[in-house]
Amino acid sequence: MIGTGQSCRQLTFRIAPVIWMAFVWSTANASTSSLPAPPDVRSTNHVAELTLSAVTDPAGHAALSFNGGMVPPTIRVSPGDVLKVTYVNAMARTFQESCANGVCMNMTNLHFHGLGVSPRQPQDDVLHMMAMPGQTLHYTVAIPSQQPPGLYWYHTHPHGESQRQALDGMSGAIVVEGIDQYVPAVSTMPERVLVIRGRDIEHAPDAASLRRQAGIPETPCGSAAEPEPAERIMTVDGVLRPEIPIAPGERQFWRIVNAGADTFVDLQIDGQPMDIVAFDGFPVGYYEKMPREIQPAEHRLIPPGGRLEVVVTGPPNGVHASLRSRCVDTGPAGDPNPEMVLADVVSGTATPSSSARTSRTPDGRSRSAPATHRHPSFEALERTEPQFVATFSEDEHGFYINGQLFAADAKPMVEVTVGTYQHWRIVNDSDELHPMHLHQVHFLAYAENGVPLANPVWLDTVNVPSRGTVDIIVDFTNPVIRGMSVFHCHLLNHEDKGMMAKILLK
Repeated sequence: MIGTGQSCRQLTFRIAPVIWMAFVWSTANASTSSLPAPPDVRSTNHVAELTLSAVTDPAGHAALSFNGGMVPPTIRVSPGDVLKVTYVNAMARTFQESCANGVCMNMTNLHFHGLGVSPRQPQDDVLHMMAMPGQTLHYTVAIPSQQPPGLYWYHTHPHGESQRQALDGMSGAIVVEGIDQYVPAVSTMPERVLVIRGRDIEHAPDAASLRRQAGIPETPCGSAAEPEPAERIMTVDGVLRPEIPIAPGERQFWRIVNAGADTFVDLQIDGQPMDIVAFDGFPVGYYEKMPREIQPAEHRLIPPGGRLEVVVTGPPNGVHASLRSRCVDTGPAGDPNPEMVLADVVSGTATPSSSARTSRTPDGRSRSAPATHRHPSFEALERTEPQFVATFSEDEHGFYINGQLFAADAKPMVEVTVGTYQHWRIVNDSDELHPMHLHQVHFLAYAENGVPLANPVWLDTVNVPSRGTVDIIVDFTNPVIRGMSVFHCHLLNHEDKGMMAKILLK
C-alpha cells in the first residue's frame, strides 16, 4: 500500500464545476474554471514574514485569512532563511460545529509539516503553543541550511480539533527553493503548486450532485463490508474539478500536496506517465545512493499529509485527459475513498501559479551547487530487530498506539538520542489503512510486510497496510531537533481520538 492503489472504472464526461471560495460552494461556468494562483510570500533579506488569522466565515466554518483574503498563501523560503509567522486566533468564541470530543473550542496552532526544525517554542511546537480565540502566537522558524529543497506545508494541529480545521481548509504550501540543483530541467518549466483538500459533504443537501460533478462512480469500490457513499470530495486550490491548461507536448512542473484530513490520493493522469522529482520534499537524487533525477510512474498513492513533485507532459491535441485519484481500498473497516476527477487537463496556454525557477533564490542570492549527500549503509541495521515497535489499533472507544490513548500530560512513549539512526517497525493491528507521520524527521521506508521494497524512498508520512507492517530507518541525526515531539496517524480524526504519542529527542 506504500505506492499502489486499486483502480476503478474511469469516467470522462464533462460536468460544470463548482467553485468553493471563502469556504462557500457556488456554481460556476466551465469556461471560467481555470485554476487560481494562491498568493505568494517570499523571503526578503533571508526572512519570510507574514500574518495569518484564523477566522470564522459567514457560514460558520473555520478559515485562514491572509491580507484580507480567504486564500492561504504559498510560503517560499530557501535553506538558511527564517520564517516568521504572526498567527492571530480571531475565530468566534462560540462555535456550533462538532469536533472529536464534542463541541469545538476554536483553539488553534500551526504545524510546519516536514521541515527539519526544532519542536521547541517558538518553532514547531504543537504541544504547548496553542491560541484560544482572542490570543496570538508568534512563530520564528529557522530553516536549516541543510534542509532538502522541495514541497512542504503548514496546517493547524490542535489535538481534538485537527480534522475539523483541516476539512475547513486551514492549510497551505511551503516551498523550499533550490530543487533545480538536483533536476536542472525544471528550471525552465512552468510551475504549479496544487493543494488538494477534502471537503465534507456528508450533510450537504446537494451531495449527490457534487459527487456526480467530481466524477465519482455510483458503484462503490474497496473491501468495506457495508459500502457507503463518499463523504468527501476533493478540491484543487479550493476549486472543484478545475481546468489546468497545458499545451500538447509541453512539460510542466507540478508540486502536489495532499492536504486532506482523511482522504488518500492515488494520483494518475490519463494516458500520461509522471516523472517523479521528489517525495515528501526529498528530491529523488538527494542522496548519492539514489543518483537518478526522476522516477517514472503511472500512478502514485499519496497519504494524507504526503507530497509529490512531478514533471507532466501535455497530452496530444484533441485528447481529453484528467488528473484523477484512483480508487483506494482502505480496508474492510476503512472509509470510502472512491475514484474521482481532481482536474481536467486541457490544451491551452499555460498560466502557472509561479514563474519558472532560476539559478537565484527568491531574494536574489545566487545558488550554490548541490552538496553531495551521503548516508551510511543501513544493511546491517535493517537486519537487526527493531529498536522500537509502534502498534496502531482501534476499537469502539478510540484509536491507540501501543494500547495507549494520547494524553497531554503523558510521558514520552519513546526516547531517542540525537545523532543516531534507528530501525522502527510500524504495525497496523486493524482492518483499515493508516498513514503514519513523524514530526521533524524523515525516514527510509524499506520493507512492507517483511518484504524489501524495490524502490525505497525517504518520506515523512507512510501508509501502513491493514493487518500489515512497514519497516523504516529513522534519521535522528539533525542536531537542531531536540525536545518533545510527536508521531501519529495522519487520518486526523484518528489523531484527534487518541492515535498520537510523544517522542523525546535528547
